[in-house]
Amino acid sequence: MMSSPSLRPFHLAFPVHCLKAAREFYGERMGCPEGRSSDQWIDFNFYGHQIVAHLAPDECGTSSTSAVDAHNVPVRHFGVVLDMDTWQTLADRLVAAKTDFVIEPYIRFKGEPGEQATMFFLDPSGNALEFKAFHNLDSLFAK
Repeated sequence: MMSSPSLRPFHLAFPVHCLKAAREFYGERMGCPEGRSSDQWIDFNFYGHQIVAHLAPDECGTSSTSAVDAHNVPVRHFGVVLDMDTWQTLADRLVAAKTDFVIEPYIRFKGEPGEQATMFFLDPSGNALEFKAFHNLDSLFAK
């Protein structure tokens, strides 16, 4: 499927064990502005996309992993493809905040098609996030 010239925001809902912890993580650490909320959920502006943290402690937990470029990547994860400067700024902020990375920031597939900067970490409820960046966005689907 080809992308349109003007991508539309995606919407993702996911479980969290504690709304206060989600608000601190996504709002404060990640810098995502908060939208609507209730005592059961919180909307966040996730780089122009709508993510919704739903209070559902029984749904939280770890996922299996898959080997990618000699790392164990969490199979269930979400994130955003950023430009390289924004990715580096986020990586620096997370390192300074002493984030416990699942996979520390690095360049994956170095020198190959699809070379990308990537990092993985968990939110307080165990949801895995990946942020990646490409020097050339045309490499996003390179084979």
